[in-house]
Amino acid sequence: MNRLKWNTPEDLKSLLSELVSWKSVTLTEGERQFPINLYEKMRELEYFQSLPNQLKLHDSDKGRKFLTALYKNPEVKDTICLISHFDTVNTEEYGDLEMISTKTEELTNAFIERIEEFSLDVQNDLKSGEYLFGRGSMDMKMGLAMHMRIIEKVSIEKWPINILLLTVPDEEVNSAGMRDAVSTLVKLRKEYSLNYKLFLNGEPVFTQEPGDPKYYIYSGTIGKIMPAALFYGKETHAGEPLSGMTSPYIASFLTKKMEWNAEFQETSFGEKTPLPVTLQQKDLRLDYSTQTPFRSVALYNVFLMKRNASEVFNLFEKVANDAARECNLEYENVCNKHNVNPIGKVKVIKYSDLLKYATDKLGEEYVFNLKKEVNSHNEWDDREKSFRIADYLMIQCQELAPSIIILFAPPYYPAINSTGNELVEECIKLSSELAKNQFNLPVKRIHYFNGISDLSYVNYSDSNNGWASFETNTPVWGDSYSLPFNLMETLNAPVLNIGPFGKDAHKLTERLHMKNAFEEVPFIVEEVIHKVSKME
Repeated sequence: MNRLKWNTPEDLKSLLSELVSWKSVTLTEGERQFPINLYEKMRELEYFQSLPNQLKLHDSDKGRKFLTALYKNPEVKDTICLISHFDTVNTEEYGDLEMISTKTEELTNAFIERIEEFSLDVQNDLKSGEYLFGRGSMDMKMGLAMHMRIIEKVSIEKWPINILLLTVPDEEVNSAGMRDAVSTLVKLRKEYSLNYKLFLNGEPVFTQEPGDPKYYIYSGTIGKIMPAALFYGKETHAGEPLSGMTSPYIASFLTKKMEWNAEFQETSFGEKTPLPVTLQQKDLRLDYSTQTPFRSVALYNVFLMKRNASEVFNLFEKVANDAARECNLEYENVCNKHNVNPIGKVKVIKYSDLLKYATDKLGEEYVFNLKKEVNSHNEWDDREKSFRIADYLMIQCQELAPSIIILFAPPYYPAINSTGNELVEECIKLSSELAKNQFNLPVKRIHYFNGISDLSYVNYSDSNNGWASFETNTPVWGDSYSLPFNLMETLNAPVLNIGPFGKDAHKLTERLHMKNAFEEVPFIVEEVIHKVSKME
């Protein structure tokens, strides 16, 4: 039998260090190059040398690619899809150590030399020698390394199940890689007669609170959606403030009502979504002047468990109307006090209604070209483009001001949950028993992975067309951003996340627990796969 390249803890550590060294910050050349390097690495396996068509690179956006590697047992259809992402957040916080931020051994040793600069928790972990530091070590190149080990082992030992490794770019920003991969999963299912039985992600364990040492397994993933607003007032000179209405004034009422609003909080299986917060609030003017600001925007973060996009948008509209009423009441009192006539009442307008109004007024061709002009600005991301499209439309429809234009901005991560699914429950039970008996490792199940994951784009279900509000109220929908809801619904296998334990994802001190990552979790995941292969 061939010697396994990535089987021992030492082999896995070496593989991980190599993957981490391929720096792949989202939206950089490194991210574009990573899957090409990975493709060459995977080609070293005899299985893919003999079956090269089962190892493929697929196009995503912005010159990026995702990779699939399929082990196909000719006797079975049941398939486990192993999901990971290879992009990382940036490395600026490493300062003078940034050049070695992806060199795990060098960085860990450098931190030991500067041990007094870190918190007590980090100092203890450095002294223990149990952790490996480096950008991407925890989030989430270890998950990918583990999946590479699995597909190598399965291909040599001929396990009675199919394994599809899928690793994607862009999880940290818009999940473009996973959104593009959905159609590929559907095509591969048809081409190779696959029956997806489980989508198994390898995202790391995220602590529930600072210093939390527990090991978790996740039977779902939390959702995220971003209601947003364009506030359109009326310009005036700063010396004549009551001749107009500033957009920050209007915005203050909605932001106060959105920030930490418990109406948006959900509870499921005893777990709660974090409260909503403002992610961005700004004036759209590019320069300073004594003209008062009359166009501002705000972006709000809302987490999801059970609600769909339409339900969130309905609630957002209600809160916006409440904010507009309070704004109008206070503004009317100011006008009465100073004996001036109001410029009008602030109203709430859905983006879909603004688009229809503008199209009726200006014509379809004008609106099409307006959107095209905004989308030509490659320096703007999808959130900025969303705001600018709404803004450009309002500039041509100022008779609708003062107003709050409510909309959605990308990305959208639907919540997915497989709690109660027989296969998932059996896998969690087995994992808990193995962890306790083999490693004295207590395991706790969490129903919604709290770090956001690409599992949001498989096993989507919604009987009420709840995505409709997202499609019609997202200005960039169909141009620079879309979701294949119908295809996502067809990927109806349950989801599970079993990944390595680490600490401080997205921080300078991101680190991975080596024993857990190189010994414990790979053993557990392999046993879970054996279990799934035997279940009807």
